[in-house]
Amino acid sequence: MNHSEPIIMGVLNVTPDSFSDGGKFFDSDLAIDQAKSMVENGAGIIDIGGESTRPGASAVSLNDELERVIPVIEALTKEINVPISIDTSKPEVMEQAISSGANIINDVNALRAEGALEMAAKLKVDVCLMHMQGNPRTMQSNPSYADVVGDIKSFFKERINACQQAGIELSSITLDPGFGFGKNLGHNIALLKNLSEFHEFGVSILVGLSRKSMIGTLLGDKDVDSRMIGSVTAALIAVENGANIIRVHDVAETNDALKVWQQIKNFRE
Repeated sequence: MNHSEPIIMGVLNVTPDSFSDGGKFFDSDLAIDQAKSMVENGAGIIDIGGESTRPGASAVSLNDELERVIPVIEALTKEINVPISIDTSKPEVMEQAISSGANIINDVNALRAEGALEMAAKLKVDVCLMHMQGNPRTMQSNPSYADVVGDIKSFFKERINACQQAGIELSSITLDPGFGFGKNLGHNIALLKNLSEFHEFGVSILVGLSRKSMIGTLLGDKDVDSRMIGSVTAALIAVENGANIIRVHDVAETNDALKVWQQIKNFRE
């Protein structure tokens, strides 16, 4: 996925327990309406997930995940004209989601689950590889790095190599540093400030900061529903520092901010 202008990826969690909108779009009809609304408001990709990856989240069975996401993907392919990404680590979900109309695999586990790499290569679609230290159930217990940016670059180098050896082309890969996934506040800020370093791999960079705990902390412990302005601000900083795709909940507000940023940036006196 190569993009000259930043693209907004709208988050659609078809889950009962995601940290921000868990349960809100668990009903398929509500999920479809929300996705259509996000596209109307400027989303260029819709990211559908059926398993919460919030800190402390429990694992979801294969059947539960399929029952949550497949009907929504099948319906949305008839309703929207932007790419759909499937947020999953399970190869079986990847296969059924792509055959149902999804176009992108967005994997918080960077295709490390058994069979995931081979499945992604077989499906010949774009993939997003995210860095996570540990797993969602334990990742925030005490994350530590010798050098957070350098350590994650080493991880990406290894995963890109594994993908290419499996037959996935470099042009099909996007990287996500995984803000909040096994990182403390200092790690997250270091990653955001040094985001441009990840462009050395020659691929697109995806950033997901929307409503995360780091935003709440920076705002004096504001709760999830009070983090919209902070999230939009962080999204703009990410774009300024080289993010190509911004994964957000508040699509309309982020789109307005990006429009202002782009017009000022591109203005010729």
